[in-house]
Amino acid sequence: MDATPRTTKSNDIDGRYAWTRLLVSVLLGTIGSVGMWTVVVVLPEVQAEFGVDRGGASLPYTMTMVGFAAGNVLFGRFVDRSGIFLPMLVAAAALAVGFVLAATVSSIWLFALLQVVIGFGAAAGFGPLIADLSHWFVRRRGVAVAAAASGNYFAGAIWPLVMQFTLPMGGWRWTYVGIGLFCIVTMIPLATFLRRRAPHHAAAESGATAGARAPALSIDLSPRALQMLLAVAGLGCCVAMSMPQVHIVAYCVDLGFGVARGTEMLSLMLVGGIISRLASGFLADHIGGVKTLLLGSVLQCLALFAYIPFDGLASLYVVSLVFGLSQGGIVPSYAIIVREYLPAHEAGQRVGLVIMATIAGMALGGWLSGWIYDLTGSYSAAFINGIAWNVLNIAIMLLILWRTRSSRLAPA
Repeated sequence: MDATPRTTKSNDIDGRYAWTRLLVSVLLGTIGSVGMWTVVVVLPEVQAEFGVDRGGASLPYTMTMVGFAAGNVLFGRFVDRSGIFLPMLVAAAALAVGFVLAATVSSIWLFALLQVVIGFGAAAGFGPLIADLSHWFVRRRGVAVAAAASGNYFAGAIWPLVMQFTLPMGGWRWTYVGIGLFCIVTMIPLATFLRRRAPHHAAAESGATAGARAPALSIDLSPRALQMLLAVAGLGCCVAMSMPQVHIVAYCVDLGFGVARGTEMLSLMLVGGIISRLASGFLADHIGGVKTLLLGSVLQCLALFAYIPFDGLASLYVVSLVFGLSQGGIVPSYAIIVREYLPAHEAGQRVGLVIMATIAGMALGGWLSGWIYDLTGSYSAAFINGIAWNVLNIAIMLLILWRTRSSRLAPA
């Protein structure tokens, strides 16, 4: 296979090739993000086979998140230097090796360790892929980034349904083998469509000045300070976001509605999240990433408030849909903000760092909500905790808006 990067043409930006690249990116994100959802689906079978308690069976999910967080940063750094093609090849290999080897283990600890490899491979299909795609759009960057980020949610909607057919026939081990082989067979050919180097690479190689790659907006903060603020904001919004996403099923069981109703509400959130991501992309192209994120964060905060008084079955379905419609566009907006305020040639690393912070927020929030529930015997205090973290996110977005200079720089 010829891995030589192809030359980027000026009319590729926002052109037919860019939209083809978007379609391929969505497919890669949907396939590669399987690593985020499989361990959740097979958890009951893994727990029964290895004879561990629920805490031990949850360890592989935690290790998946560790690999996913590390992969977003490491792949992101590589994307800044060499583009997305080689990282996608590595990701396909990591997913194949991780899934196939995980299907052969006889220990929950080895299974959890290999989930790190799977999470690492899945990471390339999220932050790094989004960062790379952002270079190919100017007028419709928000839409493109949001659509690519939706691959993660598409995976959550599609792969569990596929696994419901394979698990009864071959069990979780053969399902893992099949998924691993499917990833490498499909992802490598798709990755060949992404061999062209991003425009900022071409600019650097042709001797273009740094000004030609300058961000579109300026702010009275250093890049490091802005990066830290975005990381804290990502932590805050996702601690809040994790409360319903992680605990809605348990919350429904506590209220006497059962697991099935809680699962339906979780699916409703994901559907709302897909709609929200696409709508936020259109909005970001008109009002910018910060205002779009701020709007989503405020709506998410209001939805969290609504969970406290409205605990009837019908009202919980409505609130869960509203929550999904509110939060879906928040995480992709960070990638848009990075591209608006920070240098293009650092996008992969900086988006990866923010995504890592959001993953840490999801992990912290899921645990923190459970801990608060154990202390209080109720999820009301956990919802209030999520609201407090959400307010932190809103405050940071307001600060960034306040420190943004009024004039927009001319695009490169």
